[in-house]
Amino acid sequence: MVNRLADATSPYLLQHAENPVDWWQWVPEAFEEARRRNVPVLLSVGYSACHWCHVMAHESFEDESTAAFMNEHFVNVKVDREERPDIDAVYMEAVQAATGQGGWPMTVFLTPDAEPFYFGTYFPPEPRHGMPSFAQVLEGVRTAWVGRPEEVAEVAQRIVRDLAGRQLDYGKAGVPGPEELAGALLGLTREYDAVRGGFGGAPKFPPSMVLEFLLRHHARTGSEGALQMAVDTCEAMARGGIYDQLGGGFARYSVDRDWVVPHFEKMLYDNALLCRVYAHLWRATGSELARRVALETADFMVRELRTEQGGFASALDADSEDPASGKHVEGAYYAWTPEQFAEVLGEDDGALAQAYFGVTQEGTFEHGASVLQLHRDGPALDAERLAGIKERLLASRAQRPAPGRDDKVVAAWNGLAIAALAECGAYFERPDLVERATEAADLLVRVHMDGSARLARTSRDGRVGTNAGVLEDYGDVAEGFLALASVTGEGVWLEFAGFLVDLVMARFTAEDGSLYDTAHDAERLIRRPQDPTDTAAPSGWTAAAGALLSYAAHTGSQPHRTAAERALAVVHALGPRAPRFIGHGLAVAEALVDGPREVAVVGHPDDPARAALHRTALLGTAPGAVVAVGPPRAADGSGGEFPLLAERTLVRDLPTAYVCRHFVCARPTTELVELADQLGAVRP
Repeated sequence: MVNRLADATSPYLLQHAENPVDWWQWVPEAFEEARRRNVPVLLSVGYSACHWCHVMAHESFEDESTAAFMNEHFVNVKVDREERPDIDAVYMEAVQAATGQGGWPMTVFLTPDAEPFYFGTYFPPEPRHGMPSFAQVLEGVRTAWVGRPEEVAEVAQRIVRDLAGRQLDYGKAGVPGPEELAGALLGLTREYDAVRGGFGGAPKFPPSMVLEFLLRHHARTGSEGALQMAVDTCEAMARGGIYDQLGGGFARYSVDRDWVVPHFEKMLYDNALLCRVYAHLWRATGSELARRVALETADFMVRELRTEQGGFASALDADSEDPASGKHVEGAYYAWTPEQFAEVLGEDDGALAQAYFGVTQEGTFEHGASVLQLHRDGPALDAERLAGIKERLLASRAQRPAPGRDDKVVAAWNGLAIAALAECGAYFERPDLVERATEAADLLVRVHMDGSARLARTSRDGRVGTNAGVLEDYGDVAEGFLALASVTGEGVWLEFAGFLVDLVMARFTAEDGSLYDTAHDAERLIRRPQDPTDTAAPSGWTAAAGALLSYAAHTGSQPHRTAAERALAVVHALGPRAPRFIGHGLAVAEALVDGPREVAVVGHPDDPARAALHRTALLGTAPGAVVAVGPPRAADGSGGEFPLLAERTLVRDLPTAYVCRHFVCARPTTELVELADQLGAVRP
């Protein structure tokens, strides 16, 4: 058996490299082998932090007899969904259409032409809860393939035809305006959980993009209802078990409606998005809770996800070794019993900390253990005593076996982290966070971007992966670069963002202005993926629209603004109907309706008054406002690295701010209060 996964850059594939299954990566040779042997392809898709992926691997892929059957009757292909989101999207759409649900691990059986004909997710080693065993599925598929080949071919071709018929047609919809955004807010109000915060039932996911929309809608319209939904949801999550009360950072989701018990994996994209949301909540309200959570989450990302090369790793596993049993179980690293509290803290502090963090004798998790929470009615602790308790608990937790880390660097998610860290650093006067954002941006340029500014999706240990970047990579990285340009005043990041959005227009855009998830010259799959709805992260479609809009505001480029408006037609169509699933598009549409505002701050670099104006501009809550900062105009009248600075001069020889939108400019100002008023900013 050949180990074809040994040279993979994906930690998920490397986890399977020693399986007795004869795995292939997704390469043309695998399908040629299936055609030569006249056997189906078994496609298994997952990711390294996926709990049930690990379970199925241990139960089935590490089992010698199961592996032998797979090797004899199938060509087995393993895919990391985080490296190949295009493959995942195409076949997940088929799984959801056929079964009404989806998830990972995803198990799909294909013809040698990559056409799917049988689907599933996790299959147990023996029949359970109405599910067939994996062995039964394998035998059933083999029997059908050998005994009813015409039926299998007919099913596969029908599925491909059905998928092709799902082509989107949103190009004729109009540009979203205040009416669609008000309709979206009304739809969210109907689905809002007024008791617990958030939307929907269990499992409950952090609604990061929807929260950003609510904050922007409040900033533009003054809607108290929008702000209250954002405030209450953020507080409920920050007090719940989904938030790591000791080390900072958020778990993937809550298995219950009350945010108590998380699915313990920690993903970079969740934490980057939520770090930015809490920073923006502080910007809007001055909430000390929001400030603390934003900074703790930023520090978590830097401390636990930053790689040696300066990028950010994808995830921490949900599972880790339980020292008591020696087995890998969910939450072993994070859960506590009263006895453990007493052992670490002593009787007095242990009892106080139990009440403070909601640790009970019965437990809130499993086996009498509790996930730490922060109840509103808990005892009050002075800051020094609380810090000492948390320090001792963290030191004790650090002695436990740590969850595994997926070290691959995903371009899109690093773009999200760059934006969050740059803004947190500026808001909270933490230049170290801006430095970490800049180092991650440098890595993306050096390692992920080729000479034509095309992006690679992933890297690991400084070695670039072979998979091409998809639309979300271009949109999110451009967004990160634009945020970094606004914070640092370094125009090179605006220039790099321009390269990326130009490629979006050239390689990802359809004639009607809609956007595809893969480039025109990307590998041909059975369907070219095109999905405007958010998943756990912003859709590539609306992320790219946001970057196009911001770049247009910076440069005055009408083609880029037109491309953004055409892409946002999808928000006009879907916003009022499905607001929970197009939150990022709604947030971008808020910026479009508001302008977005263009802010130019000029002054000498070492003048504290310029720094104060610059920070005030960044703290403005006007949706999607772009900020350029630099010295007064050059001798030729140009703006140097930032077009917004062209023709900008000092007023009374003082640092000056200019705010414009919709081709109209407010009076230049040297006053912080006046600038804040022009940008709807609070002054924390």
